Amino acid sequence: MKKIHMLITCAGFLAAGCNTSLLEVTPHDRYTEATFWTTPEAAAAGLVGCYSVLRNDGIYGGKGSNNATALWDESLSPNAYNYSNSESFNTIASGQQMASTTNIITDRFGDSYSGIGRCNTLLAKIDGVEGMDEAAKDRMKAEARFLRALYYFTLTTYYGGVPLILDPPDRAAQASLPRTERGQVIAKILSDLDSAAMVLPDKFSGADLGRATKGAAMALKARVLLYEASPLLNTANDVTKWQAAATAAKAVMTMGYTLFPNYRSLFLKANENNKEVIFDVQYLFPNQGSSFDLICTQYNTNAPLLGLAQAYYMKNGLRTSDPASGYDAANPYLNRDPRLYATFTYPGDVYRGQKIDSTRFAITGYGMKKYSVYDSIKPPTDQADIKGGQSEINFIVLRYADILLMYAEAQNEAVGPDATVYTALNQIRDRVGMPHFPEGLTKEQMRTEIRHERRIELAGEGLYYNDIRRWKTAETELNTPIYSWSGKYLERRSFDPKRDYWWPIPQIERDLNPALEQNPLY
Repeated sequence: MKKIHMLITCAGFLAAGCNTSLLEVTPHDRYTEATFWTTPEAAAAGLVGCYSVLRNDGIYGGKGSNNATALWDESLSPNAYNYSNSESFNTIASGQQMASTTNIITDRFGDSYSGIGRCNTLLAKIDGVEGMDEAAKDRMKAEARFLRALYYFTLTTYYGGVPLILDPPDRAAQASLPRTERGQVIAKILSDLDSAAMVLPDKFSGADLGRATKGAAMALKARVLLYEASPLLNTANDVTKWQAAATAAKAVMTMGYTLFPNYRSLFLKANENNKEVIFDVQYLFPNQGSSFDLICTQYNTNAPLLGLAQAYYMKNGLRTSDPASGYDAANPYLNRDPRLYATFTYPGDVYRGQKIDSTRFAITGYGMKKYSVYDSIKPPTDQADIKGGQSEINFIVLRYADILLMYAEAQNEAVGPDATVYTALNQIRDRVGMPHFPEGLTKEQMRTEIRHERRIELAGEGLYYNDIRRWKTAETELNTPIYSWSGKYLERRSFDPKRDYWWPIPQIERDLNPALEQNPLY
């Protein structure tokens, strides 16, 4: 067909002679803004492009060679170690980031705006597409608003205030915009999510699985409000902000989501898009796979640390430091919270059909299992050597267990540990057979338990770094040495509380736009 097209084109030139229309410069061999947004199929492709940015290196990763950004986010926290400094994650964990630091600091900023630009373009162009059902247009616009909110929330979480751009990319109009006050950006995020939730369906099916739903918009709103209520941003501890976060999470709890029965299996391909998953990033080889299995089993650049292993309670619900817990230092992994065994492997564990020693994962002695197909059994032949870009497990951005934890935290801060807080938390404990939380805890005691439960339940999912930032405990948790399974010193983390609660605006962006004011002390 390409050869036929070329012959017809050549014949046209010969027949045209000196026709002045040949001097037109509109290209006919590629799409332009004027020619793309003309059919329903093109509009659908444009929306796919809005989603596609989620897999960029700066967001959740997968497009780059051997990239696993979603898993490396965990290494910014006390839970994991990125020994090779992939995407400069260990530079940040070590407190050495600068405005000129490349990789994730630059990529996250640029990729977020790439997604925003695509969403803005769709929102501006789709009403002009002929032959589309109006309801379909409205739904697609709602999806774009959800994604724009997610990209802007990413920016405000790491950099603070950023330019609020709501129009399609326009260099002349946007190249010198200053940073918008953070609260104004958050207000637009919440407005977009409310607007999207009014239109989006409760669920999709078939080929549309993975699209943003009403529940996704409402769940992201709950996360945004929880962050806004937290000590980093809610310096006056305004209780109404905690109440708003609890109300938003409670609304999601009435939508029919449930916990998937098996904690380990929740993160396997066979159970993707189950009733616990609210929104995830879709991976499918060969169309677009990730490198999660390669990272977890071979590269080990999201290696769990001793501190995380020590954080898991005993199966009876007691801390290992409690004399009544039954903890045996000679057999430290016996009778622990079952989520430990479901999340990572350790020396003496059975992995891929073999008992492993401390050299199998030589960096820390631990290897992450969550978001990998590999576990205790020997993998089948077709999964024995999954290479970069071939992994297919979706990355879960929002799930119901997190909503329960959001509600428990916000409700506890708003009114104290009432019965609804216990009910939300004990659902999570019930799934893995852990004892219920003891009655009679004070607000402060419950706060400690909720923060611990978030660390354990969500370990390996890239959320703990932002948790300790929003709680303003990063200055304590990230100013400590990190150790391997045997207690071997690896390095000392560093966190400057006057500077490091925010990332720098990338210097390359400020070189292009000097109006972007830098964050303090960078």
